[in-house]
Amino acid sequence: MLDLSLIIPAAILVGIVMGLLGSGGSILTVPILVYLLGQDGKVAIGGSLAIVGGIALFSSLAYIKDKLVDWRSVWLFGIPGMIGTYGGAALAGFASTLIQLMTFGIVMLISSYMMLRPVKVETERKGERHPYKIIVEGSLVGILTGFVGVGGGFLIVPALTILGGLPIRIAIGTSLIIIFLKSSAGFIKYIDVLENMNLQLDYSIIFIFIVVGIAGSYFGKFVSKKIPQPMLKKGFGGFLIIMGGFILTRSVLDFLV
Repeated sequence: MLDLSLIIPAAILVGIVMGLLGSGGSILTVPILVYLLGQDGKVAIGGSLAIVGGIALFSSLAYIKDKLVDWRSVWLFGIPGMIGTYGGAALAGFASTLIQLMTFGIVMLISSYMMLRPVKVETERKGERHPYKIIVEGSLVGILTGFVGVGGGFLIVPALTILGGLPIRIAIGTSLIIIFLKSSAGFIKYIDVLENMNLQLDYSIIFIFIVVGIAGSYFGKFVSKKIPQPMLKKGFGGFLIIMGGFILTRSVLDFLV
């Protein structure tokens, strides 16, 4: 029987983080499903892609309405990212969950450095970058996030702000749509991965997380309007350090045991 006293607060938290930061859903969802709800790591990763993709789709509607989406980046970054994510998810079938989680933690710490280093936060657009650079970035991020099994917003937002020159709020809105596209591609492949390992997803938990998480994401979007952009960027970086350090430490301890 499902323990709603654990699932509902966790789903609300995931939604708030996604609405506030445009990412971070998988950073919370994977540890929650593994360490709090006791799911197998592979099942948690597959379920996380469905949960985060569903929440991201609905969360993006508010950003679309406020015209906080750069559609050029969505297609140039998102489509190659979908292909890369599918391939990365296929590679994940040959790796242990422990390796995936350790990689997850390392990537989060690297991404936190990118967000916390002293770089000017843009409030206006820079000149457009050459399309091939965005395509290459999208493909590489897709492969990595497909292997790790997450939506990848914690990589997409830094790429769009620091490398792509987008203001952070537009990067967040753009990230949500890209997360949906990439998560969908990764989830489709993960179904095959799980079937080959005789594992099954818990669709009741996935459904609850998506529905409750959507409500939390709209609250997060509302709160994001009240927070200055530099503070939001620093908070995002600090959040990645905490969660990345936790997952990496836990994975190392599991490896040693």
